[in-house]
Amino acid sequence: MKIAVNTRLLLRDRLDGIGWFTCESLRRITRQHPEHDFYFLFDRPYDDAFLFAPNVKPLVIGPPARHVLLYLIWFEISVPMALRRIKPDLFLSPDGFLSLSTRVPSVDVMHDLNFEYYPGDLPREVSWYYRHFFPRFARKARRIATVSNYSKKDIVNLYRIAPERIDVVYNGAHEIFRPLEETEKAHVRSKYTGGAPYFIFIGALHPRKNLSSLFRAFDLFRTHHHADCKLLMVGSRMWWTRSIRDTYESMEHRDDVIFTGRIPMEELHRVLASALALTYVSYFEGFGIPVVEAFACNTPVIASNLTSLPEVAGDAALLVDPFSIEQIAEAMDRVFTDESLRNRMIALGQEQGKKFSWDQTASSLWDTIGKVLQEIQHQTT
Repeated sequence: MKIAVNTRLLLRDRLDGIGWFTCESLRRITRQHPEHDFYFLFDRPYDDAFLFAPNVKPLVIGPPARHVLLYLIWFEISVPMALRRIKPDLFLSPDGFLSLSTRVPSVDVMHDLNFEYYPGDLPREVSWYYRHFFPRFARKARRIATVSNYSKKDIVNLYRIAPERIDVVYNGAHEIFRPLEETEKAHVRSKYTGGAPYFIFIGALHPRKNLSSLFRAFDLFRTHHHADCKLLMVGSRMWWTRSIRDTYESMEHRDDVIFTGRIPMEELHRVLASALALTYVSYFEGFGIPVVEAFACNTPVIASNLTSLPEVAGDAALLVDPFSIEQIAEAMDRVFTDESLRNRMIALGQEQGKKFSWDQTASSLWDTIGKVLQEIQHQTT
């Protein structure tokens, strides 16, 4: 059969959470199913590294879809035109967007509905697009995959989609994420923090990552602890808002906050595996891939107790109210001062991390695709 795939987020050295889901699942699916042809639809020139197998056929269709008007043009004009030429049996979209202008059966991967709860975290026109079109995409899809039970309940409750049409497909962690020897950790600390221990945040510097609370909590923690300790911020400042900036600039210990920007995965592994703990106190997450990556690195996790994070972290993390500066700071204090606690968290994280892998992601997503392909075959016989 022919399967067309929206691969516009496969961008070399610029993969985010959804991009990694797309990359890791498609890498495995295309290689494991040579009996099918996969047509990858890119919105700009692609990197050959994303042509994972001989049965992958790339097609570039414009315009680059990165703004609301271009979303509409790409998904409602360019994609339907391409699908008419390809004549696929199924259209897979790993980033939540679908085309309403095609009759090709579609599988949609909706990672979360954060924009329904915090529309002000996005530019007004982007927020409008998501809230206007995503309910329609949900109804359009033959089946939906999503990355946590929390997100599944959200889609059921907010969009009134029957739960039997939705499959939970967890994210995973790349095999590069593993523990480091102490000598390697010391070298990483020397490079980034002058040898000081550090907490780490990983992700786009976006309002829903709750950076203002993290900065205030770290400031409070450092006020109580005069020992040298840093906060390493790994990610791009694409969503660096005035509120986040003002909070950062008002910090007493802002010189102890170090920004690395986006870094390659090999280096990301090293800085995560060398951290005192991952601090991941978002007030909304559909999954939270850095949590699973931290477990694989034997790095303790401090995480929010909201949305999907308790489901992903289980009992392996210190869960905190993301709106309580005192709770976040107290968790930092406990991890910083209690070695036995850190060791218990590492052991629990090793067990919790076994629940998540990209192999399982690909297998689960293929099960979702297979259900639709079976329906199509049944209808044509």
